[in-house]
Amino acid sequence: MSNEQPRTDGVFYHDLTVPENTIDQNGHVNNVVYVQWMQDVAILHSDATGGTAAVTAVGGAWVVRSHKIEYLAPAFAGDRVQIATWVVGFHRVRSLRRYRFVNVVTRKIIAKGETDWVFVDNKSGRLRTIPPIVMKTFLLVSDKWES
Repeated sequence: MSNEQPRTDGVFYHDLTVPENTIDQNGHVNNVVYVQWMQDVAILHSDATGGTAAVTAVGGAWVVRSHKIEYLAPAFAGDRVQIATWVVGFHRVRSLRRYRFVNVVTRKIIAKGETDWVFVDNKSGRLRTIPPIVMKTFLLVSDKWES
């Protein structure tokens, strides 16, 4: 993966070229690959903003509560895809993150999704209120953001 671009508006962009090993028997990117990319780009975004370091410093971890994804068009081996991700909000122990997958050549949205993350204590595994130091590492983006 390459071309990570944190922006001052809170949206993080990541470009990739679809590898052959992500293609399923239908000839396009397998559905579960998008979920893996969602997790990967969330981590890249967190690394870029200092979120990962802040979470580690307070002894916490993010755990997925749920993923939602809508597939709008197929992607194929060799396609260039831009993934945008942003954090919509924080609610005590939860954080909602959204994603858009766009074909770089056609500019068509090929998928969109969201992940509901929960913050847990590393030692106990129990839910924990998200510390302000962690929240401060992300700029929140309006729920209405579109690209």
